Amino acid sequence: MSIWEALAVFAAGIGAGTINTIVGSGTLFTFPVLLAIGLPPVTANVSNTIGLVTGNISGAVGYRRELRGQGARAVRLGLTALVGGLAGAVLLLALPSKAFNAIVPALIGIALVLVILQPRLAKALARRRERNGTEATAHPDGGPALLVGLLLASAYGGYFGAAQGVLYLSLMGLLLREDLQRINALKNILAVVVNGVAALVFVFAAHVDWTAALLIAAGSTLGGQIGAKVGRRLSPTALRGVIVAVGVVAIVQMVLR
Repeated sequence: MSIWEALAVFAAGIGAGTINTIVGSGTLFTFPVLLAIGLPPVTANVSNTIGLVTGNISGAVGYRRELRGQGARAVRLGLTALVGGLAGAVLLLALPSKAFNAIVPALIGIALVLVILQPRLAKALARRRERNGTEATAHPDGGPALLVGLLLASAYGGYFGAAQGVLYLSLMGLLLREDLQRINALKNILAVVVNGVAALVFVFAAHVDWTAALLIAAGSTLGGQIGAKVGRRLSPTALRGVIVAVGVVAIVQMVLR
């Protein structure tokens, strides 16, 4: 790897760490760069996942204020994400990618529709609970529907991960009665869990380009702190707009790839 290639990977890591903390989809920064410098796709994906773990941790630390009062919820949802992430990592090593990648743009598109409609859908659900007299008994952690959705989204995250954060934000925004910033803090914790367990699998069972992984780790750690400062200042409407913009880019890039 030349010095210019190393700088490009490091810069992509900063961009990935920043956007992962705000929304997700940082892989859209790093994965194409790793392919451009000549890494095979699976090696690029594996090295990228390992490198982004420290950025996820950095972003989660940056959002620690919004996690107050959500410790028990984070543990419950995190355990679900752990199972899904492990399954996705195993799938990456065991199965061809073509069939799975074919449905990814559709999954992201559905997630974007949920993000856009989330305020209306959440109000409609609240009105329905109120009419049925179930508002007081609504599950504070989203219930089985959220657990199943997070399990599937985490399996996708362990497998590839681009726009994983968009999926998380759309699901939790619809099914949790929390503001978007507190949901974003939870999203960062789930990303740590999924990328962490996938990274452990890859360290022992896949070929890793450690130079690329370490450069991404250094860049994404810096980017995680930048993302926490920027993301916290965004209004719910602005944050939702960023989510949609990143998701659209993800769909376009994956369709054209």
